[in-house]
Amino acid sequence: METIRVEILNPKAKNILKGLADLNLISIRKERKKSDLSEILKCLRKNSDESPSLEEITAEVEAVRRKRYENQNC
Repeated sequence: METIRVEILNPKAKNILKGLADLNLISIRKERKKSDLSEILKCLRKNSDESPSLEEITAEVEAVRRKRYENQNC
């Protein structure tokens, strides 16, 4: 079995594909939409010169946790 992605430019082509599916010659599956989060990340990364390193991410997470725990002790 081979899988290909087809972009339909003319609505008549969709009817032809549905006919082929009715004859059990092909199967049609809708593609899952990418999550909104992945689109946001893609947009943010596009505007960034470089991604933060693992160390930078870890430092930021630890700073937020430290601040949270300091506020709980009050």
